[in-house]
Amino acid sequence: MAEAVAELLERAARRDTPLEELRALRLAVQAVPPAALRARLTEHHLGALFALLSVNDREQVSACVSILERLLQALDPVYVIQNLREELQKGLFHPDDSVKILTISQVGRIVEDSEAVTEILNSPELLRQIINCIGGEKIAVAKEAIKSLSRIAQTQDGLEALFVSSLLSDLKNVMATNDVVRYRVYELIVEISSVSADSLNYCANSGLISELIGELTGDDVLVRATCIEMVTSLAHTPHGRQYLAQQGVIDKISNIIVGAESDPFSGFYLPGFVKFFGNLAVVDSPQQICERYPVFVEKVFEMAESHDPTMIGVAVDTLGILGSNVEGKQVLQKTRSRFQNLLKRIGHQAKNAPTELRLRCLDAISSLLYLPPEQQTEDLLRMTESWFTSLSSQPLELFRSISTQPFPDLHCGALRVFTAIANQPWAQKLMLDSPGFVEYIVDRSVEPDKASKDAKYELVKALGNSKTIAEIFGNQYYLRLRAYLREGPYYVKAVSTTAVEGAE
Repeated sequence: MAEAVAELLERAARRDTPLEELRALRLAVQAVPPAALRARLTEHHLGALFALLSVNDREQVSACVSILERLLQALDPVYVIQNLREELQKGLFHPDDSVKILTISQVGRIVEDSEAVTEILNSPELLRQIINCIGGEKIAVAKEAIKSLSRIAQTQDGLEALFVSSLLSDLKNVMATNDVVRYRVYELIVEISSVSADSLNYCANSGLISELIGELTGDDVLVRATCIEMVTSLAHTPHGRQYLAQQGVIDKISNIIVGAESDPFSGFYLPGFVKFFGNLAVVDSPQQICERYPVFVEKVFEMAESHDPTMIGVAVDTLGILGSNVEGKQVLQKTRSRFQNLLKRIGHQAKNAPTELRLRCLDAISSLLYLPPEQQTEDLLRMTESWFTSLSSQPLELFRSISTQPFPDLHCGALRVFTAIANQPWAQKLMLDSPGFVEYIVDRSVEPDKASKDAKYELVKALGNSKTIAEIFGNQYYLRLRAYLREGPYYVKAVSTTAVEGAE
């Protein structure tokens, strides 16, 4: 096969290669190991293949892109940049997006090599054109350009090249293309800033983060909604949160939530602003965030108590995030009866709302009720039990009825609620006292698809691995759970058949 590739490469180098031969070469290179390809490749072959990209024939271009993709992957990145710089440069100006993506992805590969990256950084024209590709019409090209530039910024020299040279002007110029492209550049800046405090400093000194924050706190409600997502990404890192706090951004977001009361258009941006605080509370400290920004908790409750499905959905998601750890649960518990009443509403929505909101409610309930074994104090167990009983007059039956509906997503959502409480003694007693419930758990015939079988297995695992299960369920049921665990999620019991003489 390697000899066939060598022969086909020689033919391709003659430039008048029929499309059939290019197709044959495409298949052949896929079957040959990289080392064998390297041994037979020359700069002449590669140059000829790049030259074949210049024709106005989509099929030929597509075949050449597939071949080059495979061949370039087999080559050392240093070799690619040193010998094919001009071809890469031309590829970035090619009218076919697949050629641009091929070229940019190669640059991304080159910058991950400590020797080859220097060659790229000494090629400002190449970098300039990649920056211009962020402004391309096709999102796939822009995404590849963002990915490569983000990789370039992983090193000190890369940061210098992007932010302390004329390339910064190119970044700012491409931002002026339109709103969509401007947000793509912000996306790149946030991605780079998230790597380290040093990266963040370069981005901050460029003035681009200040521009993003300016838009976030500006008057355009649609722009606010877009920018808050990026600022939320920045808040996922400790140095990002520190920067936002120092710049007063978190206080500004809190003030905008306060002012949302009198803004008829707040529905556009409020969900994103509330999510921002929800994420902040989880990565930081729920108690500190909720104490410092009480307007956040108040707004979440208001949204959950409203009649707007969009607002309810965001509030429910946020409560699930906030209550995903013990500290957040305790913050919610401090609101006493208000949260208990809210749980009743969430239980009602889980049963009666449109499917998407029901699923979000089920996920939030699972998050709120789960307690890791090492955190199961008497007080916390009493709290989760009281929360569970607040959801409905007969909560176990509520989720059991949802789990028997013929909708896989809802079925699995209800099983996840059972899994969340399965390691808590009070829940195990409830399950045992509910007629037919334990039989339902170990019954494999009710799970129609893989997702359901996996969800049921997680429930059995949570029960079977609990320290209190043998004592509460008794030996007979405990052994059935262990057998289920041992057999795995997809076990099918063999059915023996007896041949009857004369039967057809």
